[in-house]
Amino acid sequence: MVLNCTINKISSSCGCIPSHSSKPVKMEVRAQHYDLVLNGVEVGGGSIRIHHAELQRKILEDLLKLDIDKFEHLLDMLSCGCPPHGGIALGLDRYVSILAGRRNIREVIAFPKTSSGRDVMSGAPSSVSKDDLKELFLKVVPDDTKQDGSE
Repeated sequence: MVLNCTINKISSSCGCIPSHSSKPVKMEVRAQHYDLVLNGVEVGGGSIRIHHAELQRKILEDLLKLDIDKFEHLLDMLSCGCPPHGGIALGLDRYVSILAGRRNIREVIAFPKTSSGRDVMSGAPSSVSKDDLKELFLKVVPDDTKQDGSE
């Protein structure tokens, strides 16, 4: 399947349904996304989700190459006639930074992270002790897949 578009969510709805052909299908896709902008700053965004089982199956299997067995519950639900649905996520921290007259949202976030993703208040991310894992009945399972795609 060839998609001539930019979609930032794998579950965003679009105005097409792929054919049932086994050949690659060239599709033009228009997603239904929306943003809430205040004084030139995006403070929220969302989209209408995919509500067609076949389209979601094609994206999961053909485009993302995911194991479809893990998503059968979703596909079953969609095949029962799911109505169009969507959502919006508001960036309260961005809105507060506008109200406070700050350029950087880190100035208004209660526990901001560093540019490397570390939390200076808690020291996260950090290692977990064996005692903590045991107390919470957790175990670390090695990841068999490589992050760079090599084997």
